[in-house]
Amino acid sequence: MARIDVLAGRPIGPVDRRIFGSFTDHLGRSVHGGLLDEGSRRAGPGGFRADVLAAVRDLGVTNVRWPLRGSPDAEPDRFGTGEFLAWCAAAGVEPVLILDMADGTLDDALAWVEYCNGTGASYWAGRRRAAGHAEAYGVRHWSLGADVYGHGQLTAAGYVAEARRWARALRRLDPGIRLISCGRTGLDDWDRDVIDGLARDVDMHGIHLYTGSADYWSNVLAPHYAEQALSVAGALIDRTRYVQRIEHEITVACDEWNVWYRTDGDRLEERYSLADALAVATYLNVFVRQSWTVRMANLSRLVNVLAPIVTSPDGLLSQSIYHPFRLMAAASQEVAVDTYTESGTHAHQDRAGDRWPYRVADLGLFQQLDVAASSDPGRSRLTLSVVNRDPSRTVRTRIRLIDAKAAGVMIVHEVTGAGPDAVNTFTRPDAVSVRYAKRDVDGAQVDIAFGPHSFTVLEVPLA
Repeated sequence: MARIDVLAGRPIGPVDRRIFGSFTDHLGRSVHGGLLDEGSRRAGPGGFRADVLAAVRDLGVTNVRWPLRGSPDAEPDRFGTGEFLAWCAAAGVEPVLILDMADGTLDDALAWVEYCNGTGASYWAGRRRAAGHAEAYGVRHWSLGADVYGHGQLTAAGYVAEARRWARALRRLDPGIRLISCGRTGLDDWDRDVIDGLARDVDMHGIHLYTGSADYWSNVLAPHYAEQALSVAGALIDRTRYVQRIEHEITVACDEWNVWYRTDGDRLEERYSLADALAVATYLNVFVRQSWTVRMANLSRLVNVLAPIVTSPDGLLSQSIYHPFRLMAAASQEVAVDTYTESGTHAHQDRAGDRWPYRVADLGLFQQLDVAASSDPGRSRLTLSVVNRDPSRTVRTRIRLIDAKAAGVMIVHEVTGAGPDAVNTFTRPDAVSVRYAKRDVDGAQVDIAFGPHSFTVLEVPLA
């Protein structure tokens, strides 16, 4: 029998609700046919797709990143700053805006912040009022560029010098904003140099992480690369704060992440399997376990393009990855707590030729069960999230609660399907679905069987 020890009295860090964020832009059908209607009768106020808004609320997304192309005057089509911020209000999500440090200017950035947040008699605040929004939007989080490491011959030192200039000018305009630096993977020399150079001027360091493989084990284990990346990025931040005697907290925003390996080009309409859902669930477990370091994360993207939601003119489909995200967003508690797992191990070998050639095998033997846990501050409720990566074997498990006792009705949510390759389609929308159950629990241990290729969230009441 496998064993999971939950150390309810040993907190790891605060679980920030912003880890349940997403990202959207004009790529493919992200906006047209996604956030906006495509000529169907499903449009609500503002032309927004009402069914997509309902699905986003159900998904539990807390914030959405949005890019600027140029200036507030130069955004494409009929969906720009005002429309995006109106959509955020309708969806109940916080906007996170990306300043264009590749092709834009500091004047553009200052204009955009003033347009969104200005309360005085400035030109750009006046433009916002003339557009019909008298009150400032109060956008708090701003990214200092995205993917700038791939722009021309720009070096980390060059980016740091320019980003520092932008950051100080932006803070003079609006001292209340929070700035996110443009990192890479968290492990690169670029990340080290950017953290060293911008630590005094930013609140978060952003990193991007994509994984995915047609090989089952490579696919479901690759998200552990995120665990290493977040650990290293956190250590680099700690070192810089110590050496430079920086008092303010700096955390990590994993501001683009997802499974992506099948598609390329402009549409990127990945069709996700149950194995991909297990990988996404593992990412979310990593974010809980690394909660002291990561305070924002953005699943890329929200609708149609590398997305949990797929639309047609007549309706929408929840992809397999929708389910673990929704369950974790709904059930995760405020404090991550430590766990210990013995469930049998898998020795992994990396494959040549995969899209993302990460050295996952270097991370050692992997437990068959991947586990994260969180509790409320009063320790009256515990959430345990468990990925059983074994593709064919049920893992019977004893959960031992250390410094806590279960008492009441435990709710069990299980994401599963006929096999790891199961994919939801408009003709078979429940090939990957969620099963619900309830059972009485009492005492310091709970025995449960985790089905093969499954993700389970347990909501456990504590005495």
